[in-house]
Amino acid sequence: MRLTTLSGSRVPQGALKLMHRVYKYVLPDVERELGQLRRLAEGIPDPELRTQALSSMDSKKFHCQGGGVYAAANLEHRHILIPLIVALQTISDYLDNLCDRSTSLDADDFRLLHQSMLDAVNPEAPLQDYYALRSEKDDGGYLHHLVRTCQLQAATLPSYGSVQRHVTELVGLYADLQVYKHIRKDLRETQLLAWWERHRGDYPNLQWNEFAAATGSTLGMFMLFLAASEEGLSEQDAAAVKGIYFPHVCGLHILLDYLIDQEEDHAGGDLNFCNYYEDESQLANRIGLIVIRAREDVEKLPASRFHRMIIEGLLALYLSDPKVRHQADVRDVSRKLMKNSPLTRLFFLINSIWIRKQRA
Repeated sequence: MRLTTLSGSRVPQGALKLMHRVYKYVLPDVERELGQLRRLAEGIPDPELRTQALSSMDSKKFHCQGGGVYAAANLEHRHILIPLIVALQTISDYLDNLCDRSTSLDADDFRLLHQSMLDAVNPEAPLQDYYALRSEKDDGGYLHHLVRTCQLQAATLPSYGSVQRHVTELVGLYADLQVYKHIRKDLRETQLLAWWERHRGDYPNLQWNEFAAATGSTLGMFMLFLAASEEGLSEQDAAAVKGIYFPHVCGLHILLDYLIDQEEDHAGGDLNFCNYYEDESQLANRIGLIVIRAREDVEKLPASRFHRMIIEGLLALYLSDPKVRHQADVRDVSRKLMKNSPLTRLFFLINSIWIRKQRA
């Protein structure tokens, strides 16, 4: 099935044109947005909330930079897409820090914190006291600012009404994951497996850990924002866009993230979805299969080469990370995933050189 109301006519079809747009327009705009948010974060009264807000920007800035690439596909609407993507991703990263480093293991607390993301993608939702169940409360209006920014920008997208239901579904799944993976360690797997049982009928080709990984990605949300920047997007096409990105593109994104973090997650006793395969061979085969399916899925989109570049860029970004060099098993899996993929190898080389220069 080909989408009918997405033209794709403005989307860059070559890597050089895409990178030109990213470096000339997208990254400077993302930097400006983050600079404004950093100034707000520096003024947060509560020291713990301020620390986590600033830390999330320092360590996860590349999430906003990567998400901003979707604005390169419609530069005319980047003044909406970039603030929206940066604000939503910043909420995600900030809350992840709060939950990861929290002294609380209260599922209700985590659920209420993530209600902010659900409210952010509903332009009509009233603001709430998202800190009501925790001792740290005074953020000086920081989280409310992020939520309102998302609401205002989303409301101005030409076809947001067609995608809102699907964005909300993905945000809801994301919030579920954040709750279940941050509760007491002895309850996490039980809750995650019970959650999977409620959804497994919709995804018969996935394993439970692959579904969980897919729910942790924001890429499907960003793709729906991009689709909503087109006039006249139909409900049917919005549903198709969601199905094209979720679960395979989203799952690949987060499985690669977990793949390179195996060593540090093991050291920290953190849950890692790549640890639920029988062995290295199954891990490489399953991720390889998800790569194939992700590539097949995006062929249904107009300007499919842009989305194929997103997939190859994900592989290159993660597999060229310096963490890979220090993990023999991950190096082996990386070699298998890179095999017979010259485009990925090209991205791998470029990213490796860039990363070495950045860390020199």
